[in-house]
Amino acid sequence: MDRAAEGDRDAFGALVRASATRLDAAARLILRDRELARDAVQEALIRAWRDLPTLRDRDRFDAWLHRLLVNAAIDEARRRRRRVTEVELDDFTGPSADDATTLLGERDLLDRILAGLAPQHRALIVQHYYLGVPLPEAAITLGISHGAAKQRLHRSIVALRTAFESQREGTPAGLGEGNA
Repeated sequence: MDRAAEGDRDAFGALVRASATRLDAAARLILRDRELARDAVQEALIRAWRDLPTLRDRDRFDAWLHRLLVNAAIDEARRRRRRVTEVELDDFTGPSADDATTLLGERDLLDRILAGLAPQHRALIVQHYYLGVPLPEAAITLGISHGAAKQRLHRSIVALRTAFESQREGTPAGLGEGNA
């Protein structure tokens, strides 16, 4: 860690190599786009390289790196929101039995519903449920209070559940950026 903080690129590479897969997976879950996720990971690693000498608690490197990633992903989502053009396709009505096709359809539906959440809400869900970050630590990462994180998580889960149930029943449910 000390060698990396002093500018040793090989030492820095060894530090982040262990986290690269998790960083990429988290960014993909937050951004729902492979290329934007790569951009966010790259931005987070650039910030980490630049700011590593100022990191006070070296034992918290992984948490700090994840916080940089979440912030970079949210920044990418904000930039994307200003220039995105999306095409809406008709809903696909799949088979009614719980077979592999249905499970795939439900996972796709969940992905689409997650994509409808604001990036800050997706970031919290990814940190807490995918990365296993305790809610108080996720709140610190996002720069919000523990109470705000609990409220945001609750609202996100309610919005996900409502949208999922209404989509399964065939009724469209609006889940825009401000609904969660």
